Amino acid sequence: MEWQMRAIRGATTVSENTTEAIREAVTELLDELEKRNHLQPKDIISVTFSVTRDLDAIFPAAIARTRPAWDGVAMLDVQQMHVEGSLQRCIRFLIHVYLPASAPIYHTYLRHAANLRPDWSLPQTLPGSPQVVESKV
Repeated sequence: MEWQMRAIRGATTVSENTTEAIREAVTELLDELEKRNHLQPKDIISVTFSVTRDLDAIFPAAIARTRPAWDGVAMLDVQQMHVEGSLQRCIRFLIHVYLPASAPIYHTYLRHAANLRPDWSLPQTLPGSPQVVESKV
């Protein structure tokens, strides 16, 4: 089986700028990422988390590092560029991971962040890969 380095995007929102709210949202987001993409932490190369400027109670990477086998993953937290009128209290990620070349990618957008990329509600496949369509309901 051929494996490739792939990129997966995702985002979520939190109701308030507290450690508890951010921990709950990041945990939910990473649980969904792992489940939907059948990820193993040993296959993750790196994760970049970005947060909007209204979130500063805790680093998302600090939360991710407490997950089983995630302590060896290279992670970085950055502040998302502010654009007037953009989604508030938003946490985004970009993950680089090794996956089978034929595996569909499920970008994970939860809560109010689901409106950011409604076009990614179906799995993304590489050109030449078989198209997979699966309900998210």
